[in-house]
Amino acid sequence: MKQYTVEANYFYGSILPHDTNILHLIKGHPDGTVISFNRKTFGSQKWEAWYNYPDYGLSFQYQDNKNSELGDLYGLYAHFNFYFFKRNLQFRVGQGVAYCTNPYDRETNYRNLAYGARYMPSTYFMLNYHKPDIWRGLGFQTGVNFVHHSNANIEAPNTSTNTIAFNVGLNYTIPTKDSIAYIKHPKEKFTEPIRYNAVFRSGVNESDVVDSGQYPFYVASLYADKRINHKSAIQAGADFFWMLYLEEFIRYQSIAYFESNYNGDADYRRIGVFVGHELFINKLAIDTQFGYYIYDPSDKFGPLYQRLGMKYYITKNVSAGVSLKTHISRAEAMEFNLGIRL
Repeated sequence: MKQYTVEANYFYGSILPHDTNILHLIKGHPDGTVISFNRKTFGSQKWEAWYNYPDYGLSFQYQDNKNSELGDLYGLYAHFNFYFFKRNLQFRVGQGVAYCTNPYDRETNYRNLAYGARYMPSTYFMLNYHKPDIWRGLGFQTGVNFVHHSNANIEAPNTSTNTIAFNVGLNYTIPTKDSIAYIKHPKEKFTEPIRYNAVFRSGVNESDVVDSGQYPFYVASLYADKRINHKSAIQAGADFFWMLYLEEFIRYQSIAYFESNYNGDADYRRIGVFVGHELFINKLAIDTQFGYYIYDPSDKFGPLYQRLGMKYYITKNVSAGVSLKTHISRAEAMEFNLGIRL
């Protein structure tokens, strides 16, 4: 059973002043559009019923930042729509890539400290009152959306922006010849023993010092997880970090700020322990992890870190994905992952 919908939203909002380094870039209220194409689910697979028949699809977003130095943004995203309160409340999660029309350039646009790269990862959330098929397939929705643009320290500078906005729009359900009904699947008890995971993560990043150079990094993660139902597993484990940019940054700090007696020989390697949650959506999974460094001589970000990631199970035991490692609002790395679950 297949049925599709399209949506168009207009939004108007504000860039949140989360960092003093971007205050000079906030000159107006950004606005823009979000255009979406969705495929509805009706329970042909059990997970669709367990998640109250979500939609999945693609969305395009344009954001006018009202500042030529900051540039405008064009984004392409994959998203899920989840429904609550008799399907009147729609919650969307979108992840994709955005294009900035005027990123930082040390000669022509040195004031744009928000975006250090022309292409960057982007995430958005949308919470709407959603009313479809009011008249001949037409409906409407209205609510709020939040969008985060950051190049994840792949290239400096990377102060990033967070935009919160009100939105209003129309939706249209493309008609089908066949009548479609939701298929119900009762919840089933699910038990599974503790499983053990090994994940290798890698990528490139740069310190906050502009033009200090991009360096590869490597992360080894070992953890155990316990499925508590079909949707969720809890996690606990450890991360071992080899962030090569940090070795150069430690040396830079000791020379540039010698009056602070910064130890230029400090170890750049780190070890952290974490707890987390894994949300299973068919073959996709979303990891949310909170960590604490038990070994961190550099002390660049403080003791706490977080990770938000998405992965796809290629087989029952092998997954590949991408994750964002942050320290509250300060992103450190976009990690590309390959994992095994035994």
